[in-house]
Amino acid sequence: MVRPIIPFPIAVPEADLQDLRHRLENTRWPAPETVRDTSQGPQLAKIQSLVEFWRTRYDWRQAERLLNSYHHSTTHIDGLDIAFLHVRSAHEDATPLLMTHGWPGSILEFRHVIAPLTAPEEHGGHVGDAFHLVIPSLPGFGFSQAPTEPGWDFKRTARAWVTLMDRLGYDRWYAQGGDLGAGVTEEIAALQPAGLKGIHLNFATFTPTPQERADATAEETAMLEQADAFWHTQSAYAQQQSSRPQTIGYALADSPVGLASWIYTLFQDNTGTPGDAEASLPLSEIIDDIMLYWLPNAGPTSARLYWEIARSRWASPARPDQPIAVPAAFSLSPKEHVRPAKRWAESRYTNLAHFNTVAHGGHFAAWEKPDLFTAEVRTAIKLMQRHSQV
Repeated sequence: MVRPIIPFPIAVPEADLQDLRHRLENTRWPAPETVRDTSQGPQLAKIQSLVEFWRTRYDWRQAERLLNSYHHSTTHIDGLDIAFLHVRSAHEDATPLLMTHGWPGSILEFRHVIAPLTAPEEHGGHVGDAFHLVIPSLPGFGFSQAPTEPGWDFKRTARAWVTLMDRLGYDRWYAQGGDLGAGVTEEIAALQPAGLKGIHLNFATFTPTPQERADATAEETAMLEQADAFWHTQSAYAQQQSSRPQTIGYALADSPVGLASWIYTLFQDNTGTPGDAEASLPLSEIIDDIMLYWLPNAGPTSARLYWEIARSRWASPARPDQPIAVPAAFSLSPKEHVRPAKRWAESRYTNLAHFNTVAHGGHFAAWEKPDLFTAEVRTAIKLMQRHSQV
């Protein structure tokens, strides 16, 4: 039985928005931090300002209309209803591109690159740069159905994404991902589906081997120290969600301010302007992203993916002893805390077509610097297409 693709317009009941406003108006605030920086987390005044904007000026319906304009749809795969955006270019021979977000991002991470990628001639590109875009919400994220049993790790999600591309009728396509989306994209490459022609990553999920660490150059040592500092001082969210997602889940489900501060921390710490999220991302767009966790109660269910990854003892399928042969490309941001050296990537991807660090930006590449991201995707896929022809 062929499962249908069903239009899934988002129409949040007004009662849900009224309930949210009521909760925001009745927030019980913590005492302020005892330091003058963000080392204890988002500062009280910052979150109070965010909530005041959220409560009095923010308009969810604008985001809702935007998502619906991108043909928000759903289809049933492996027991779950997967929600996704399917934005086809006006150019029929455009290249299909699957794009996967991470946490605490969402499908709206790609809002500013959708038009340049699908209609390049209107955004400094050429007709040959056009893409058909498929942008799914991870299981338990956004409006995708949440798993009710364990097992939905990167590998299972990768298989579902291959099914989605087949179901949409794409027999030659590329995949792109950052953060958790990079993990899913790597697993797709490991599956080697017939239709996949290459992958583009803006985050590396693999870790250097002990020998690579021992042989690190001065530049590589600095990169390792930066990554180690991140994992030691700023990864509490990952530790909590990997070990006890249900514990934090009660706060994420019940308190919009608790959810917002939990998510905002990552934007504060991981954009190209550390300590000042709004210098990289508009506040209204930050709240749009938070709403994609609040409205479908996806805070707890999205956190559980970290538990799944830890439970499966997942490690990047790209290894020096078993490299991935699918054409691959990396585009890295200079303010990304965890970055790989080119030679580490070369040992894991035997067909590395492109490796570049862009001039600006942080972890949320497509969202923070859409022009740079768009240019990198165009360049990377052209180079991978050439590699495939060699």
